[in-house]
Amino acid sequence: MRIFIPILLLACTVLTPLKAITAEVTKMDRIVAVVDQTVITEQELESRIRTVTAQFKKQGTELPEESVLRRQILERLISDTLQLQYAAQTGLKVEDSQLDRTVERIAEQNQMTLTEFGEALANDGVSMRKFRSDIRNEITISRLREREVDSRVTVNESEIDNFLTTQASSNENKDEFELSHILIRTPEEGATEDIQKAKAKVDDALKELQAGTAFNKVSASFSDAPNALEGGSLGWKSGAQIPTLFLETLKSMQVGDVSPVLRSPNGFHILKLTNKRGASSPLVVEQTHARHILIKLTEITSEVDGKQKMDGIKERLDNGEKFEVLARQFSEDGSASNGGELGWLNPGDTVPQFEKAMNELQINQISEPVRSPFGWHIIQVLERRKQDMSKEAARLKARQEIRAKKAEEAYQDWIRELRDRAYVEYRLEDKF
Repeated sequence: MRIFIPILLLACTVLTPLKAITAEVTKMDRIVAVVDQTVITEQELESRIRTVTAQFKKQGTELPEESVLRRQILERLISDTLQLQYAAQTGLKVEDSQLDRTVERIAEQNQMTLTEFGEALANDGVSMRKFRSDIRNEITISRLREREVDSRVTVNESEIDNFLTTQASSNENKDEFELSHILIRTPEEGATEDIQKAKAKVDDALKELQAGTAFNKVSASFSDAPNALEGGSLGWKSGAQIPTLFLETLKSMQVGDVSPVLRSPNGFHILKLTNKRGASSPLVVEQTHARHILIKLTEITSEVDGKQKMDGIKERLDNGEKFEVLARQFSEDGSASNGGELGWLNPGDTVPQFEKAMNELQINQISEPVRSPFGWHIIQVLERRKQDMSKEAARLKARQEIRAKKAEEAYQDWIRELRDRAYVEYRLEDKF
């Protein structure tokens, strides 16, 4: 049985201290790369290759040549190792309690107990200890990126205004494109010989595509992009997000087409247009004007005590006491001083338990006590309305797209800086 693991990409390698490597190393434990004071062993490389190979087969994707796959995976291992080293040096740790919760959540998503989940992993040849180590590394890298890069990316209102103005000024920018991408990098000040080698490589990639080889396989075999092993997918991009060089080419392409080789300052590119869609229709949502009373559960207030207290409040409401008065007197939410007012709520603004109970109420109806992760609620719906949220949604989407683009660029720059400062030595070159 294949299990679902909702983790960012591939599991990360476990760091092996250089001093732990002895002279009596078996063949499978030979060093394939030295990264500062850490080594990557052949056993670690082979383990990651098996993981990637299994993922390719599960997706029905043809594997690239073994030497190409080994090189791509080794580069990913080096990148992961550098990030884990930096995390350790700067004191970033993942507590056992968080790791436990994450593993439990993954087991729940697979509708298994922890015991059953462990057995499923073992059937796939993965020990629970190795799985926990990989998940810890994955969380560490995610937190590191958030701390070092994502948290420092800002988007101001003028950037959003400019984004929307640019988008509105061009009809093609209202279209959205689902793309895949192959990148063959060239040095910023590369010699003619380097550029010629890159051009020959991208021409070979294009020939493979024209011969019918799957785009994701060619990406894994040739591309220098960070997502090469994931098929080079860029997902959905609006016209405003796409460089003019790419957009002009995409306008003349049909879904399924592969572009000719494109040249930009950072290298050679090949695009595939996977899908295309027009501008979104007006976004009309049903908003609910509601108020509530909340009793939180604490070490002092138990589940039973909280429910009994809320039952008493509900009885007083049923006997005609004013909602806003009882909210000010008893509610433990920040809205208490305003009579429990929550204003106009959009779908998704509240937790599912609250939203479900709220949506089932008629206007002015008061709910029975409702349990949510925050405690016990009593909810009253005051009004409902249909509201066009297109402008708000457009600004939110613009903010997210700008932030994602800036964050990805900053992350790649940060990784390159980390790599430039590190000592990296390749071993077993004959394998590549």
